[in-house]
Amino acid sequence: MPDGGAAPAETVAAIVAATAAAGPRCGRTTVLAIDGPAGSGKTSLAAAVAPALNARTIHMDDLYEGWSGLAAAGDRLTEEILAPIWLGRPGRYRRYDWHDEEFAESHEVPVADHLVVEGVGCVRASSRRFLSVIVWVEADDDVRLARGLARDGVAAEPHWRDWMATERDLFARVGTRELADVRVDAWGRLRP
Repeated sequence: MPDGGAAPAETVAAIVAATAAAGPRCGRTTVLAIDGPAGSGKTSLAAAVAPALNARTIHMDDLYEGWSGLAAAGDRLTEEILAPIWLGRPGRYRRYDWHDEEFAESHEVPVADHLVVEGVGCVRASSRRFLSVIVWVEADDDVRLARGLARDGVAAEPHWRDWMATERDLFARVGTRELADVRVDAWGRLRP
């Protein structure tokens, strides 16, 4: 699935079926959250599932304020996007530009039937009540680190290692894997 591959049709079908069965919990919008550690394949999975739901995708990478932004991004997701949509109003956020290290342009998120949110830490205590389906994507640390360094360059390794420790703590506090309705491995295959 990562590196240009596609998620297996069986996985996409299972996630779409779970989403249809769950129905909306964010006003009239059914929100599918795809969470898991960095480099596990969440973005690729979202790219495969969103078209099947005719859904827009929100990438948590746009909400983190750089390498130290994991903690605050959950509140940004809830306050700027999910809570307004729940109230029947469009959400709005400013994308963080990792290269310029500052907030860039604003984006509106219209109220729609479906919304996919993907990224580390999109499932939080503050966001859970708005989420219809939670998908957990997992991969071994060595696979994730290799994927991350291939994308970001070897100079990013200290950042990646710090991020991996921070996300591990977050997942332990939230219990994200245990909350998941669907579990998927690093290649998009369904897991028990």
